[in-house]
Amino acid sequence: MNENVFSMKGVKRGLAVALIALIAVITLLNCFTIVGAGHTGVVVTLGKVKEGVLQEGIHTKIPFVQKVVKIDNRIRKLEVNTEAFSKDLQSVNTVLAINYRVDTAKSNSIYKNVGADYETVLVVPAVNEVLKAITATYTAEQSVTNRVLISDGLIQGLNEKLNAIGLYVTDVNIINFDFSEAFITAIEEKQVAQQKLLKAETEKQTAITNAQAEAESMKIKATGEAEANRLINQSLTDKVIENKKIEKWTGELPKVTGGSGTIIDVGDLTESKTEK
Repeated sequence: MNENVFSMKGVKRGLAVALIALIAVITLLNCFTIVGAGHTGVVVTLGKVKEGVLQEGIHTKIPFVQKVVKIDNRIRKLEVNTEAFSKDLQSVNTVLAINYRVDTAKSNSIYKNVGADYETVLVVPAVNEVLKAITATYTAEQSVTNRVLISDGLIQGLNEKLNAIGLYVTDVNIINFDFSEAFITAIEEKQVAQQKLLKAETEKQTAITNAQAEAESMKIKATGEAEANRLINQSLTDKVIENKKIEKWTGELPKVTGGSGTIIDVGDLTESKTEK
């Protein structure tokens, strides 16, 4: 019986030692924390946020009293889908991709004042507000052709609102603009009308060009003919004219009309003189 008692005491002693060792290991592990690359650690002591932050690496802390909240300071991507109204009161559904980061020096103040869900509490509402303000300055059609200006305006407007808090927007990409069916139909009809107008203007210009070309051609032809006639007139001396008459004479003498209307054949007169 004594052996059983000693055996039970040994078991209990062993369990106690194991439990103490386990508690010691857990306590020791809770004395250290590791902050990963691209992160900072915010130390919270019994619910109170400590000033300053822990940088990358291993750090000590008071076990069971302090906890370290890890804040990601790398560039993060946020996609926001929001609706706004253009200057001409068209509904514009916009999908944005926002790249932003948390300032390492202000990780503790952001966690203290906002908490870990700062993206939902701060970034998303700021994106919606700034986008609506910028969209209202452009018509729906201008929004499509001025994407770069809208993106730049969003970056500037968001940084003006968020930098003081410790959030920095590095890039904004407009993934898509989506308009109402009525607006899309109106745009298509406008494009068709513009294409018809352009075609009519092109045809009109072509007709004018052709008419101008034809007129110029006629002018050149007339100028050429006038020059040719001038040269011919200059070359027609009396001698040349006489030669031309001789070349064209058929040997038939001309007929002369008398004062009384009688036609006298010069050839007949010539023959009568010969007979006498």
